[in-house]
Amino acid sequence: MDYILQPWPWYISGPCIAIVMYLLLYFGRTFGMSSNLRTLCAIGGAGKKVPFFDFDWRAQKWNLIVVLGAIVGGFIAQHLLSNPTDINLSPETIKDLNTLGFENAGKSLLPPELFNWKNVFSIKGILILSIGGFLVGFGTRYAGGCTSGHAITGLSSLQLPSLIAVIGFFIGGLIMIHVIYPILF
Repeated sequence: MDYILQPWPWYISGPCIAIVMYLLLYFGRTFGMSSNLRTLCAIGGAGKKVPFFDFDWRAQKWNLIVVLGAIVGGFIAQHLLSNPTDINLSPETIKDLNTLGFENAGKSLLPPELFNWKNVFSIKGILILSIGGFLVGFGTRYAGGCTSGHAITGLSSLQLPSLIAVIGFFIGGLIMIHVIYPILF
């Protein structure tokens, strides 16, 4: 039973993703979380105020299965399939994280210094969520899709704009973790 609690190896999860992508492409569908959220916004009536959300969401309601699957899958992974063992971090990484204020580095995938309600409802937490949410929304719209859409759907269908977007996502991530994150924390 312990093997179930381990991450799936690449030779299992990779082909599963490939099969899903093949089926989506075969049926003329695309995958990306931003498409799903756009459908949710259209259902909520955002199309009355913003033309971007004014489309026939009923033709896209299959996207909602992905949202439901992400919610149910996240719940199952956290509550039924999580392995409570420590994360194997190098002593240098633990030292660096302790310097940044993480008291129990390596004890949890979701450190309480970041993921707790007290932090969310602080001024700093609200600002980070608001500004981060705006930047993610703007970036997703500007790039014509989200990381999952470009990295999985776009790259699997050999789209050059998706390759450029994915390179930009990685550069942005590196800048965030090495420049901006140390300033914030």
